[in-house]
Order: sequence, then structure tokens, then C-alpha cells
Amino acid sequence: MAKELGAELIVRNVEDTIKAKNLTEPKGKFASRNWLQTHTLLDTIEEFKFDACIGGARRDEEKARAKERIFSVRDEFGQWDPKLQRPELWNIYNGRIHKGENVRVFPISNWTELDVWSYIKSEKVQLPSIYFAHDREVLVHEGQLIAVSDFITIDETDTIVNKRVRYRTVGDMTCTAAVESNAETLDEVVNEIMATRISERGETRIDDRVTEAAMEDRKKGGYF
Repeated sequence: MAKELGAELIVRNVEDTIKAKNLTEPKGKFASRNWLQTHTLLDTIEEFKFDACIGGARRDEEKARAKERIFSVRDEFGQWDPKLQRPELWNIYNGRIHKGENVRVFPISNWTELDVWSYIKSEKVQLPSIYFAHDREVLVHEGQLIAVSDFITIDETDTIVNKRVRYRTVGDMTCTAAVESNAETLDEVVNEIMATRISERGETRIDDRVTEAAMEDRKKGGYF
């Protein structure tokens, strides 16, 4: 896609950050490196001196994200203070930053999950099959369905079943749950989303359940 668009693709790996900074590998049943992405992100922003970083976060995903503005300013340490958000009246955005700061821009902040899928359908955006219903071996954990893989710890008492599932979002295998689904087409996915009463992250993310403020704590530290 980068080649088609004529864009420059820059890749930085969490694995390299762990080695370079001698960071502690996460441990536990669902040992996710998700929070370590913050180190890699902030190092990359510093390396290239980026003034603005565009993300796809939406306010309907999680309550901490509902506190963000479309133009969300970070300080020189990459940290976010929800109490220092700038007013955004109508479509007027303040992108002024001081040296060393950067602004995270969330252009689809006001979209919903349904809006995203409606756009995908309208623009005929190609998607990997993981977003649609498929059969998969999953571990049932506190009502969530976690894909069986080499990256999670499976105990003798765990319940492993084969279910027809799809993913509402794609993230680390160790912290992103699947949802039961028979939706194999865009129309069927849209119908499911219209009927659901649980947010995308609320139904699929394990790491957000660590504490009530798990996502907000990560974002204050620089998480995207």
C-alpha cells in the first residue's frame, strides 16, 4: 500500500526497544507487550522530530478516549494531561505547540464503529478475513474468547473450545478477544454492530480490565 500511495513506510519494533533499553518482559497468563509500545512510539517521534501523529482512535471505543480532543497535545516527554485539553468550538482546532511537543490528531474521533463499517462498505475497502466470521480454537476466560496460540499460558483447568468468531479490532493476540459471530459479509457485520450494546474495546480488550483507569494511565504515559 505504501508503494501504491508513494508514501514512506517507517517501521520500528517493540522487540528492538526491549533489547536496547533492557526492559522487563511482561509475565502472566496473557503476557502482553502492549504497554511497551509507548517506549517505541515516543523514541520514534523523538528520532524523526514529528510535530503531528495521526491516529484512528474514536470516542465510542473507551471512556479515556472520550476525554481527548481531535487535536490532542502531548508535552516534551510525550505525556498527555486530560485536564489541559484545548477547547474545540465547531471545526476550529488549535495546533500550536512548543518546541519538543507534538500533537496527536484523531480525524475520525467523532465517528462510531458503525460509521467506520459504513465507510468501508461505501468505499469498498479491502479487509483481511480475520474481521469476518471464521472457525477458531479459543480459550474461554471470564466470558471472553482468546485465540489459542504460543503467546498465552494454557492451564489444565482452562476451557478450550472451537467457535465461529470474528474480530471487532485487531491487536496483540494476548490481549485482544474475539466475539462469537456468523457475519461473513459487510452487511452482516453492520447488522451485528447495530444490535450490540457493548463497545468494541469493552467486549474485546483484556488489558483495559486491569483497572478502571487502565487506558487513561497508559495514555498519560504517551500511549497512542
